[in-house]
Amino acid sequence: MSNEVGSRKIILDLAVTLDGFIEGKNGEVDWCIMDPEMGFTNFLNQIDTILYGRKSYDLWGQYTPTTGAPDDEKEMWELVHSKAKYVFSRTQKGSDNKAIFVNENILEEVNKLKNNPGKDIWLYGGSSLITTFIDLGLVDEFRLSVHPVVLGEGRPLFIDIKQRLNLNLMNTRIFSSGVVQLIYHLNRN
Repeated sequence: MSNEVGSRKIILDLAVTLDGFIEGKNGEVDWCIMDPEMGFTNFLNQIDTILYGRKSYDLWGQYTPTTGAPDDEKEMWELVHSKAKYVFSRTQKGSDNKAIFVNENILEEVNKLKNNPGKDIWLYGGSSLITTFIDLGLVDEFRLSVHPVVLGEGRPLFIDIKQRLNLNLMNTRIFSSGVVQLIYHLNRN
């Protein structure tokens, strides 16, 4: 966890299928296992900011679980919604009481965020925002939770990456659910 000025990391943390999709062909994520053993709450306590693309923000940025949802799910979403939110959009401008919208100068705006004191920053997505961040060299850590499912089609994790990324494997965790979490750092050498 970072807390010194200039040391915040951008962490891409997401679930991916064995065949490399982050959602099914109709946007479904019902294959995603939320296993308490995976320690997602610990991850949420490591960050204080979430970065969304506009479509992802529209879908999940203000999501509220149903009243019948388990208490741990409600607590998780309360924790998610307690974070500062930045939404990268070509069309929506300004801010609302829940998010700040970034329309241009992505590299400069994100570097300002990284250089402010605070905890690490979660790059939530979507796929085009992930591609932009990778192409700009802004992702410091890749935390990919590979789920034991093959969809055959859907939205791929990586689309139109312009350059090779060399990564260093930092950690691997295997969960009883069959999920394997891989943590890589970008090799900047």
